[in-house]
Formats: sequence, C-alpha cells, structure tokens
Amino acid sequence: AAALATLACALLAGTQAHAQRWLQWQGQGEAQAQESGAGDSPLVGRMVDGVGLEQWTARWWRWAHGQAVPPYLDRDGRLCDLGQEGPVWFLAGTDGSFEPRRECVVPEGKHLLLPVINMIHWQQQAGGPPCSTLQRGAAVNNDRLASAVVLLNGESLGDIRQRRVRSGCFEIAPDDPGSLLAAADGYWVMLKPLPRGRHTLVVAANYGGAGTGAGDAGMRQNFEYVLHVGAPVLISAR
Repeated sequence: AAALATLACALLAGTQAHAQRWLQWQGQGEAQAQESGAGDSPLVGRMVDGVGLEQWTARWWRWAHGQAVPPYLDRDGRLCDLGQEGPVWFLAGTDGSFEPRRECVVPEGKHLLLPVINMIHWQQQAGGPPCSTLQRGAAVNNDRLASAVVLLNGESLGDIRQRRVRSGCFEIAPDDPGSLLAAADGYWVMLKPLPRGRHTLVVAANYGGAGTGAGDAGMRQNFEYVLHVGAPVLISAR
C-alpha cells in the first residue's frame, strides 16, 4: 500500500509538472500570437516591436502630417518612401477626392500599416476641446461604417469591422512645445512582412452618411497598391 501511495504521488507530481509546463507553453503561444498574429494569417494581432496598434496609428498620423506633402495625396506612388523608418512601413489612404493606383518598392522584412478609413480630430488652438471631446468627434463616423473590404493579392482579409482602432489622445507634433492634442479613430490593417515579390492591396470603404451630421459622413476610400517587396518585378513583353 505504501508503495502504491508513493507511485500515485509520483504520478500526480509528474502530471502537475506536465500541466504547469503546458500552461507556460500555452501562455507563451498566446503572447506570440498577440505579438505577430496567429497561424498563417497575414494579419498582426495587437503588437509590433513591443508597440500596440493604438500607438502605431498615432505614429502614422504624426508621419502623415509631418511631411512636406501629405502622403495621402499621392496619386501614383512616388511618395511611398517619404519619411519611412523603423520596423513598420506606412501606407496611405486618400482624402476621399480621388482613386489612386500606387506602385511602390518596399524593403523586405517590413510590417505594413494600412489605413482603411479613419478620422482625426485635433485642437485648433492651445486650450481647445479636451481629450474626451476630440475622441467623440473622431468616433462619430466610425460608429456608422457602411462597408469596408480589403483584398490582399485578390483574397479578402476578412471582416474589417473587427479592425477598429482608437488611438486615444496624443500630441500631433511631440517635438514641438506648442503641439496641439489630437484623437484618431478608424479601421486599420497591420500586415506581417510580405514575401519578396509583387503583391496587390485593394481597399474600398465608406461611411453611412445619412443622419450623421458630420462633414465627412459620406467619405469613401477607393485605392490600390502594387507593392514590390525587395525589388521591382519586371514583366517582359513577349
């Protein structure tokens, strides 16, 4: 009986140790999935290089408004490499007034941050509306998304409604002592680094419009990227 009790205790201890190792492995797997996205999906979960999507979208707005020419006015891709640095390569939407087809060369190993449709509200002067007011203003149209589709190489990236990101409030120009406060809200896609070669991204999205009472309520986004990861892909005519 004593021997059986000893064996049972040993088996129990082994089972508990195995369970503990499994839980540790599972926790590590969940953390990795949150960092880079699960399975074979091209989408990132919540973190890139230790930074959350909320912070990356704020960095995107700082990038967009820190260039001599706003990247979202680019019609053909000639502004693609403007101000790019770090592990995430910023793509641009539009101001809603045109439908561009942009062709760009992107370095290998870069994550891609793609704005689908979004809004930003910021103070017009120091001491302007508080953060909560800016957040409500940025949210209005995004509460009424009518449709949003993103295709990567002809394949849908799923339900974009699940890709809403609220940046919170941030300084639009943090290096400027007089920087004004801003808040952004919208729908974004963060992609894992794409394999070397040619890829296409197509975006179509619009807000509901009727009854929102906001100036950009009818905004539409329709644009396309042709991305050459690593180097341009030359197609010879035969």
